[in-house]
Amino acid sequence: MHQQLDRIDRKILVELQRDGRISNVELAKRIGLSATPCLERVKKLEREGYIRGYKAVVDPAKLGQGLLVYVEVTITKTSPDVFDEFNQAVRKHDEIVECHLVSGNFDFLLKTRVTDMSEYRQVLGDILLKLPNISESRTYVVMEEVKGEEALIIRPQVPQ
Repeated sequence: MHQQLDRIDRKILVELQRDGRISNVELAKRIGLSATPCLERVKKLEREGYIRGYKAVVDPAKLGQGLLVYVEVTITKTSPDVFDEFNQAVRKHDEIVECHLVSGNFDFLLKTRVTDMSEYRQVLGDILLKLPNISESRTYVVMEEVKGEEALIIRPQVPQ
């Protein structure tokens, strides 16, 4: 069980979400601590899993992946073995950026990024529709990304 985060830990998380490359000295200055205790707190947050890692945010359009597509997938039956088989198959394909098991009128929501509709058609036919146990799929092409921030809201208290 994780201990409750205090105000300073929450400030650290806010700042690191804004800039994961911030120096420890600058981070300490922004949150009002000296460098050594600040670094100790960051290490503790990493150790306890609050900080899972650091990454660069890359512009998909500059890498030829400007078309964002979501796909609803319904599987043939909902059972643990069918879910496992589907999950394992999805993990083998880098073209599938995200996969979420959801509740509602379908079973999985997939996210993919491609260059254009022609490439998506190829991904759909060669990968997505060949995933095991699919009974139905629906494609949603994103016309405009209005908000795509990955940062979490750091609330004063984490719900128990």
